[in-house]
Amino acid sequence: MPNYRIIPWENYPRRAHLDYFCAMAQPYAGLTVPVDITAFFQVVGQRRLPFFLSFLYCVSRAANGVPELRQRLRGETLVEYDLCPTSHTVALADGTYCYCALTADRPFGDFLPYARQAQEAAKAQRSLDDGEADAALPLLFISTLPWVSYEAIVQPTPSPADTNPRITWGKFRQEGEKTLLPVSILCHHGLVDGLHMARFYENLAAELAQWVAQQQGQERK
Repeated sequence: MPNYRIIPWENYPRRAHLDYFCAMAQPYAGLTVPVDITAFFQVVGQRRLPFFLSFLYCVSRAANGVPELRQRLRGETLVEYDLCPTSHTVALADGTYCYCALTADRPFGDFLPYARQAQEAAKAQRSLDDGEADAALPLLFISTLPWVSYEAIVQPTPSPADTNPRITWGKFRQEGEKTLLPVSILCHHGLVDGLHMARFYENLAAELAQWVAQQQGQERK
């Protein structure tokens, strides 16, 4: 399990906000934003790279760059993880799916073979189990709807509420010369505000640009 630090309540400025939203039946807040993936999409096609795993790599790093997206409630304790793995849905031949956990704490060239191997192992296990509660706590829940380009999405959430962020994306669409991808994020509003979700999207744009530059740099070698 990833390392974490305990955030003392006396040092946590959002305690009143957390108490307020924890008292709600549905304490989540979310956004859906059309993300410009024009350059990313071109490079994926040119280099014949897997779209989902390439985008997941950038999403994972973008989310981990926002401390609030790494914070969780462990019972009555607030913690912040050093690194949050993703747990994403993997399609199975019978039309169902299983879960696969990954970390993007390595160069992309090392991430791809590791991720492919992990996905094949997940398909063999066919499990919807993210492990015991402590093991699931740091996860970023990832899913995708590659069949439809949507404007909004409603996510299933547990009761009592958990504090794991949920990130989903759909089918890309063309608008003029731009390729846009709907990307949604859903978070526990006691820990995460719109400001922090906006930072995720800012990070994602930066990660996509950096990924494109790295791939183009490799082509020139």
